[in-house]
Amino acid sequence: MRSPDAPDTPPSRSQKSRRGCFITFEGGEGAGKSTQVHRLADRLRQLGIAVVVTREPGGSPGAEAIRHVLLAGAAKPLGALAETALFAAARADHLEATIRPALARGAWVISDRFADSTRAYQGASGRVDAELIESLERLTVGETRPNLTFILDIPAEQGLARAAARSGPGADRFESEDISFHRTLRDGFLAIAAREPERCVVVDAREDPSSVSETVWSVVEQRLSPVKPRRRSTPS
Repeated sequence: MRSPDAPDTPPSRSQKSRRGCFITFEGGEGAGKSTQVHRLADRLRQLGIAVVVTREPGGSPGAEAIRHVLLAGAAKPLGALAETALFAAARADHLEATIRPALARGAWVISDRFADSTRAYQGASGRVDAELIESLERLTVGETRPNLTFILDIPAEQGLARAAARSGPGADRFESEDISFHRTLRDGFLAIAAREPERCVVVDAREDPSSVSETVWSVVEQRLSPVKPRRRSTPS
């Protein structure tokens, strides 16, 4: 962690040019986010781009400990507001330990969920005040916002069926919510995409995974223009 007494000097032009891109995948349960995260990462690596794959809640030692508490349902009796605070604490550690260092060294970061999930799960579905969520987001996320967000859209019933087939008995804290929660969740994600079209792209997750990954790649090429890093020439 940077000392509070360290000078706040802006990055040089060369540092800015080396900064990586930050991509997030969002959506309801069973939308196929993890599959698409790894497919995109593999494709970028084929270009020689350094990629860090991560997730929320989690992605750093402190955040992974909080993940266990959240997904096990241990925080549910405390209410949606307490869960929101825990998600914010996990995100702060995730950013500090994993995301910001990776971006600073020029790696691309791809995260399975980020701040939009808090807006949808605890905001739209959990009914936590939007202004409170925005305040926590300003404190934790600051300027480290995604360059591009894919919202994988699927009807709640179909997504839950996929999730159940994937995980079997023992749904996690959020998979076990009723269907009305998940329908509201879907509406919440679509509302985010409608508000921020310059960042968010909605992709039909009902398609087969290969079709979805081709759509994702087409958008990445168009919006972020990934290219092979130049090899440093060695003196003869």
